[in-house]
Amino acid sequence: MGLLNFTREPVPEAVSGDMHNLNQLSAQQFSSLTEVLFRFLTEPKEVERFLTQLSDFATMNKISLGPLKNIVKSILLVPSGLSEEKATYFAEQWKAHSPTLTRLAVGQTLMINQLIDMEWKFGVTAGSSELEKVGSIFLQLKLVIKKGSQMENIYLELTLPQFYSFLHEMERIKSSLESFS
Repeated sequence: MGLLNFTREPVPEAVSGDMHNLNQLSAQQFSSLTEVLFRFLTEPKEVERFLTQLSDFATMNKISLGPLKNIVKSILLVPSGLSEEKATYFAEQWKAHSPTLTRLAVGQTLMINQLIDMEWKFGVTAGSSELEKVGSIFLQLKLVIKKGSQMENIYLELTLPQFYSFLHEMERIKSSLESFS
């Protein structure tokens, strides 16, 4: 069947068997299974509904649920080995659902450390043991970050050039995020 793209290892025998079983499904059965699969991928929090639909599909098509779950895992991990007709249909469905899948992936990736609040203060150094630091401008930031379900305060003190560099990076990030929306 070939090699896995990322590890360059041979595709496991179980996956080859799953692809063989998947190719035995009629076009209607494959279409129904693909619909169930993509509904789950676009609504990943609906695990119970997915398992119920998978069980119903297995019952309707007289397929054991265990092997059907293995087939679903295999098609997600290694969608190669499908017949030409089924591979084309799966690719069309992937293309149709790709905006939603991309948005979900980006949302999960970017929500790891969410900025909740930010407080700032500007200041001028009035006195210092180093003469060249007297009169320099600084910025103190307090960032409130949400890491999972925990809140964390992060304190920063930046010189004026560091602040402008930080501001530039934040504006660049903002424009990048807006391009995903």
